[in-house]
Amino acid sequence: MAAGPAHHYRLRLSRKRLLWRAFRKRRELARVKIDRSAIRAAPLLLCAVVRNEAERLPFFLAHYRALGVGHFLIVSNDSSDGTDEMLRAEADVSLWRTEGSYRESRFGMDWATWLLRRYGAGKWTLTVDADELLVYPDWESRRLPELTRWLDARGHRSFGALMLDLYPKGSPDAAQHAPGQDPTVVLNWFDAHGYWCERRGRHGAVNIVGGVRARAFFAEAPEAAPVLSKVPLVRWSRRFAWFSSTHVLLPTGLNEVWHRPRPTGILLHTKFLPGTGARAREEKARGQQYVKRPEHAAYYDALSTAPDFWSDQSTAYEGAGQLADLGLMQRGDWSGP
Repeated sequence: MAAGPAHHYRLRLSRKRLLWRAFRKRRELARVKIDRSAIRAAPLLLCAVVRNEAERLPFFLAHYRALGVGHFLIVSNDSSDGTDEMLRAEADVSLWRTEGSYRESRFGMDWATWLLRRYGAGKWTLTVDADELLVYPDWESRRLPELTRWLDARGHRSFGALMLDLYPKGSPDAAQHAPGQDPTVVLNWFDAHGYWCERRGRHGAVNIVGGVRARAFFAEAPEAAPVLSKVPLVRWSRRFAWFSSTHVLLPTGLNEVWHRPRPTGILLHTKFLPGTGARAREEKARGQQYVKRPEHAAYYDALSTAPDFWSDQSTAYEGAGQLADLGLMQRGDWSGP
C-alpha cells in the first residue's frame, strides 16, 4: 500500500526536527582547528566522529586520501589516547572536540549532520566510522571523483554500501596489529553467506541484515541483529539529515540505492582488532552505545570475551573483486555485468 500525504508530512516534520537538533548540538563542538579555504576547495569531504582511534587513523586517512578525499571533518569525542594530537598535525584535517554524550547526540549523527549542513552543502560527502574502509568495484584504479562524476551524470545523489565484518582466525585479542598497519592483513576472514533483506521502520528503506554478528550473537533473535546496509556517500544538501546512524537518510528517496543496475560498495568493518574485549567492556560501562533490547546488552557481554568468530562458514578475504563475484556488492553499469 502506497504511503499517503500524512505519512510524507510526518517524515518531513521528522527531518525538520532532526535539523533543529543538529543546529542546537553545534554548541557542543569546540573548534580545535579549521581550514575553511581547503574545505571550500575540496570537491569531496569526509566526515567522521571518532573516539580513541589513534591506532586506526593513520591507515584510515591514507586509505581515503588514496581514494580522492580532499578534506576531513573530524569530531573527536572525548579522546584520551593521542587522537587529538595526531589529527591536529594533519594538514588536510579540520578538527572539533566534544565531551558531549555520544548517545544523546544520536550516536554522533547530530554533530555530523551539523558539520555537513555547514560545510558540505553541494559537495559529495562520505560519512563513515574510523573502523570502516570503503571499497567498490575497480576502486584500485578508479578513484572516488570518477565514481561521483558517474553518479552525477545519471542523477544519483547517493551510493549504498554493505558493512562487512572482517575478523581473524582465533580470538581477536590474540592477533597482532601494529598502529597504522592495514587491518585487513590481520582481519582476513568474513562470512560470505547468510545475509537477508527486510524493511524496518516508517522510512521504508531496504535493510540488509546477517553476517557473522547475526550468526554469533543473534541466532535466537535475528530481528535484533545489526543492520549492515549504509548510505555513506551522498551529494549533500542543507535539507538532508541522518535519520538512523548512516543506515537511513531523510528524505527517504536517498535510501533507494540497492536497485540494479546501480553499483554498490562495501564498508570493510575492522572492529575486531586486538583489544576487542577491553573496548567492549569499556563501552558497556560508559553506556554510550546502542542498547535497545536485552539481546544488545548480551551482545556486549559476549563481545567482552573477544570470542573466536571463525567457523567452517568463514571465507578468506582476497580483495574487492572477490566480494563483487560473491554478489556482496554490485558492479551494475559502473563496470559492466
